[in-house]
Amino acid sequence: MATLADLPDSVLLEVFSYLPVRDRIRISRVCHRWKRLVDDRWLWRHVDLTLYTMRPKVMWHLLRRYMASRLHSLRMGGYLFSGSQAPQLSPALMRALGQKCPNLKRLCLHVADLSMVPITSLPCTLRTLELHSCEISMAWLLKEQDPTVLPLLECIVLDRVPAFRDEHLQGLTRFRALRSLVLGGTYRVTETGLDAGLQELSYLQRLEVLGCTLSADSTLLAISRHLREVRKIRLTVRGLSAPGLSVLEGMPALESLCLLGPLITPEMPSPAEILSSCLAMPKLRVLELQGLGWEGQEAERILCRGLPHCMVIVRACPKESMDWWM
Repeated sequence: MATLADLPDSVLLEVFSYLPVRDRIRISRVCHRWKRLVDDRWLWRHVDLTLYTMRPKVMWHLLRRYMASRLHSLRMGGYLFSGSQAPQLSPALMRALGQKCPNLKRLCLHVADLSMVPITSLPCTLRTLELHSCEISMAWLLKEQDPTVLPLLECIVLDRVPAFRDEHLQGLTRFRALRSLVLGGTYRVTETGLDAGLQELSYLQRLEVLGCTLSADSTLLAISRHLREVRKIRLTVRGLSAPGLSVLEGMPALESLCLLGPLITPEMPSPAEILSSCLAMPKLRVLELQGLGWEGQEAERILCRGLPHCMVIVRACPKESMDWWM
């Protein structure tokens, strides 16, 4: 009977990659072989620290001992709701990430107070920045800020960031490499602000607008006016109508369209109306409908038969999407 000792290094590394960071460090004490494997660069490419309320001393140790140049993506919690004694993310830590982790491309910050952390302290190598339930300084994303900050940033996710508003949306133009934008629960963004912002972000190739106060019709109208090269659109169906969906007809580059429920109104386009609009999108290859209650119904069969050139996905909303409706 085979034991763990009989497994090749590649298999053990794959197993170790599923362990939380704390357990990875603990197993390094089992034997010399496991210590060598825990030190392997491959194991520290992607690190998730959101499970822990971590003292600054421990974080600095991980940074120096294990992550450094190996790190490609990092998820961290800021403990915004853990009380005043909880450790907070600091400008010094952000600058250290930039200096010691030259290969860091993706940074996801969760429930963090960044109001005292200047955006200039973030690692300049980032290509993706995700902010989930974070507090940011009002000056973070204003257009007047230094345009050389985060020169490689291609994707930004703003998920329930209360301070984000219209002027911040227009300020995203400072990130000239930006091609992907996700807005989730950004309730301060208005329809006028979205239209003005997208006018200046005409080079975006992917846009997601989820759980905001904006109607789907007004969002699609702004997209059709300004984002002629957009390839992927994902949005909630609040306020969606057949005329609103029809503004996407003829979009020259649109390849993927995802509509998320579960809020269905009398104005919601029928499957036949969705089919008609999709047939007029010349490059559409993926149509995804989540949480509309159409899975296994006649609506799904109509769309699958009518769009043989597309991958049609009709399914219930995953659990992680349901919180947009709470």
